[in-house]
Parts: sequence; structure tokens; C-alpha cells
Amino acid sequence: MLSAKDQVSLLYDLVSEQSEDCCGTLSECQQIQRIARSLLSRKNISDENVLKILPAIYEYSLQAESTSDLNEHITSNQDQLTEWAASIQNIKY
Repeated sequence: MLSAKDQVSLLYDLVSEQSEDCCGTLSECQQIQRIARSLLSRKNISDENVLKILPAIYEYSLQAESTSDLNEHITSNQDQLTEWAASIQNIKY
């Protein structure tokens, strides 16, 4: 099992890549969903900003599963993805 720090690093990579490329895959979104859910359940992150955005990240990835145009979903959430990536990058443990 990945440590919380490793999960946060992976989450940052996935979110920032989707933000920069404006595209992604369903499996990436599902991985984002699993990581966000895992981090929320671990309760070992004390960074309030990240704790506030994890549910939104989870919801974003959940919506990706039912969208008919994944790249449009990513593009329409690009500003949010950029903000999330910045928050995750600056996380305090």
C-alpha cells in the first residue's frame, strides 16, 4: 500500500497532467477517485486546504465516469484542476 505522501504525489501528477493537457483517460479518472477516497479515509492529512478539496476531486472523478465526452469534462474543469494541483503541491503533513 502506498503511503499518504506517495498517494498525494501521484494525485498531484494525475491532476496536474489533466490540467496541463486538457485530456485524460477514464482509468486516470478512476485512479484519481480511488486516491481521493483513500486519502479521505486515512485521516492523516492535516492540511485543511487539501481536506476541503478532496471531496471535490472525488466528485470530479466520479462525474468523469458518466460523461459522454471525457476531454470536454476535463477542459470544463481546467481552472479547478489547476487550483487543485497547486493546493496539492503545497500540502503540509
